[in-house]
Amino acid sequence: MVEDNTLYYGNNLNVLRKHFKDEAVDLVYLDPPFKSNQDYNVLFRERNGSRAAAQVRVFEDTWHWDQSAAEAFDDVVGQGGKVSDSMQAFQKFLGPNDMLAYLAMMAPRLVELKRVLKPTGSIYLHCDPTASHYLKMLMDSVFEPENFRNEIIWKRTSARSDSHRWNHIHDTLLFYSKSAEFTWNPQHTTYDKEYVEKFYRFIEKDTDRRYMSDNLTASETREGSSGEPWQGIDVRAKGLHWKYAIETLEKLKRDGHIIFPKKRGGVPRYKRYLDEMPGLALQSIISDIPPLSAKSAEKLGYPTQKPEALLERIIKASSNEGDTVLDPFCGCGTTIAAAQKLNRRWSGIDITHLAIALIKSRLNDAFGDEAKYKVIGEPETLQDAEKLAGEDPYQFQWWVVSKVMARPAEEKKGADRGIDGRLYFRDGPTGTPVNEIIISVKSGSIKPEYVRELRGVVEREKASIGTLISLRDPTQAMRSEAATAGFYVSKAFEGEDGYGGKFPKIQLLTVEELIVGKGIEYPRTIRGNVTYARAPKAEKRTRKKGRDQKQLVL
Repeated sequence: MVEDNTLYYGNNLNVLRKHFKDEAVDLVYLDPPFKSNQDYNVLFRERNGSRAAAQVRVFEDTWHWDQSAAEAFDDVVGQGGKVSDSMQAFQKFLGPNDMLAYLAMMAPRLVELKRVLKPTGSIYLHCDPTASHYLKMLMDSVFEPENFRNEIIWKRTSARSDSHRWNHIHDTLLFYSKSAEFTWNPQHTTYDKEYVEKFYRFIEKDTDRRYMSDNLTASETREGSSGEPWQGIDVRAKGLHWKYAIETLEKLKRDGHIIFPKKRGGVPRYKRYLDEMPGLALQSIISDIPPLSAKSAEKLGYPTQKPEALLERIIKASSNEGDTVLDPFCGCGTTIAAAQKLNRRWSGIDITHLAIALIKSRLNDAFGDEAKYKVIGEPETLQDAEKLAGEDPYQFQWWVVSKVMARPAEEKKGADRGIDGRLYFRDGPTGTPVNEIIISVKSGSIKPEYVRELRGVVEREKASIGTLISLRDPTQAMRSEAATAGFYVSKAFEGEDGYGGKFPKIQLLTVEELIVGKGIEYPRTIRGNVTYARAPKAEKRTRKKGRDQKQLVL
């Protein structure tokens, strides 16, 4: 059974099957990883290798046709039905390549997402145009063509220059519902300047109010009030009818919304004031939400991060307060943050511990204690950690690094040069230099040489502190070796006698100590850890006396 406000670590297919009951979710948004910047033709290169399935690495958003993909394809086909038919058609058309592997990965997940959606629920799949047409056919087979609602285009970047093709500046969102009875809340956007000047080009002299002159009639005659004469005008004789009943026309006249013609025989028109209009109804092309710039306060450094405004628009349109929103590829947590801000319950799933750490940091920065949630799938005991280390050393390493709020090292595999993670901190107020902590993670046996190697790395990198985190307890010889490195002396904690705070230059921690809350010792000044970009404080919408109000979450 799904837990509200929950982060799940793990393969989302397994998590959906294990933790989510039928019809438990009101809205799904997913932005499945896809290597959109690679050569289009590479996706269709046939691969017949039987290499082991590659682990899903953070930011490595690509899928390959291998033994694992072939097994996934066979599983989907074996289920029968329309999804099986569509996958067999894809295989015949595409052959065994990376695109087929991607679709074989997506098919069972879309089936599960349909299962967990309520009858009134909707799903938005965010994708690159390279795969959007295949995904639409796949979603037709899962959700039925009649439940397709929109193909939405988001202009995700400004104009570009490419001499060989039409410049690619958009993403696609495929919007489907579970049934014909789906939640929909009309939303409106602000009219742009060009639209206002073109359609609301009249300005009332006495009030300076902008208005447009609109038709009060429509083609063809009708019986009843809308076909009767009004103000001496017989619209039926003109082959027309009034758009409104006579009673409504009288009210519009009293309210000053009628423009009467100067010429005899002319037809009155509707004076539609700009300031009385809610705005432009949602369009299928989104061009008013720009991508995140490098200087955006919202930017967290996650390559595929989407703006919160985009997710807020989707969540407002297709869910209500108190509804449950699910993101099965939650990445850095934009969907989660938007749902939290808009008073929705939420669930997020990701296969990397780094992503879960990013989301926890984001929720803490933006909402503080207001964000109440659970994390399922992270190691909670030493035995859990040992199991993770045995099953996936990389995920174990990332989990350990995330526990101390550091980042995994960016060096390539085999070239980490003794660095598994980096933590950056300021030893003083904003503007003071950034210091670095080097982290080394060991899941197997340990020995004093590792301490000496870490000390050498710290000196080479000119870091302030080095930390060795291990599954096994360090030996006394290792502790003695670490003690010889001396201390990092903090200026921020300098006392009246000139003696600053001291922190061991080389620190030894065990995974068991991390689990019970112990961490690296370093100057914990306000906003001292600058490893992650801090999410801005959220303005959370609250309802009071029937109106939306913004409240800063402190």
